[in-house]
Amino acid sequence: MIRSALIALLALPLLAQTVPSPTAPAEDSIIQRFRAHAKPRTVTSTTTLSPEERNTVRRFREAKPSVVFVSAHLKGTDLDTRDETRIPAGRGTGFVWDEWGHVVTNHHVISAEREGRLLGDADEVEITLANGKAYKGRVIGTSFAYDIAVIQAFAPLEAMRPIPIGRSRDLQVGQSVMAIGNPFGLDHSLSRGVISALGREIATGYSTFITDSIQTDAAINPGNSGGPLLDSGGKLIGMNTAIVATRGEGSVGVGFALPVDTLNMVVPKLIAKGRIEPLRMGFTTLTPYDAERNFGITRGLVISEVEPDSPAGRAGLRPLVHDEAGRIQSMGDILLAYQGATIESAGQFMALLEYLAMVEAKKPKDKVVFDVLRDGQIIQVTLDLRTPAGGPAVKPQPASI
Repeated sequence: MIRSALIALLALPLLAQTVPSPTAPAEDSIIQRFRAHAKPRTVTSTTTLSPEERNTVRRFREAKPSVVFVSAHLKGTDLDTRDETRIPAGRGTGFVWDEWGHVVTNHHVISAEREGRLLGDADEVEITLANGKAYKGRVIGTSFAYDIAVIQAFAPLEAMRPIPIGRSRDLQVGQSVMAIGNPFGLDHSLSRGVISALGREIATGYSTFITDSIQTDAAINPGNSGGPLLDSGGKLIGMNTAIVATRGEGSVGVGFALPVDTLNMVVPKLIAKGRIEPLRMGFTTLTPYDAERNFGITRGLVISEVEPDSPAGRAGLRPLVHDEAGRIQSMGDILLAYQGATIESAGQFMALLEYLAMVEAKKPKDKVVFDVLRDGQIIQVTLDLRTPAGGPAVKPQPASI
């Protein structure tokens, strides 16, 4: 009985479709009669743009040639075919810094990560200008601490239009801003907003913080990274760097830009030397890949070499020891923390050194402290950065943990 009733219910919609509605002929007549009136709508006079809108249009047109699309790749090997392959590293936005073809973007745009571990900077970079023409680029300077990268674009210099530079120290909450970028690959997209707050501190991926960041409600999405944030006069006041987003969503109205005053301090150093000169310690470490492949070590940094006449050498840090055949006889010290901050990767450690080199330029540190894993025990080693050549070594002290 239940089965029969179910069949009857399922059949009702089908039967309903076969029974003609008594109003169907009238409806068909109306449809046919109104089809005859199909024609384009009469265009009303074009709305006059407000002064604010005219300014936005003008500033966007002026800035557009200075904004570029950045595509980066790493060279890799296909594990199946053993052929060389290109691994996508990142895609984002950049802008022309000067008349010599230098392009500024975020470091995370031109680097690749896997499970939070830095694989490296891009081997190949392509810069696409506003006219759609693409040119080769090369990364010539990076800063982990400030999430900045500088690219030399090999494009005709006459095609590279530097963006006008403003100043961020005079900004005020509430003033209008414009963001230009390539969100989700949609090139040269414009969004507008205001400065929501100033002096924000945002974390990089390397346990450092960018201070005095600009918070804005201008829409910033994946692909906007490295793009310019402009004031109403079309001048660069920041580089769009980060957003607050919930899982699976893009912009939720909280974006952050690196202030242009910081860019103006860091970028010239990256162009001139390729990096910010970090504090000199006097040791080198294994790459994370070599440390994991050879020793199964996935945390901290393994010291591979120590300069005898250096802060590290005088403090007694131990490197790897090899025999005459190159075989490892004893493990070197493993750096676990620096000044109390856990060392997650080589990139993060370099960022810490860069950050301190910039922040403490006016008042350099005399001593720095490492937590070190040695022979299964965690100890603290203090490096005296002022110790003269031939001075006494600093004796390692047990860590209070």
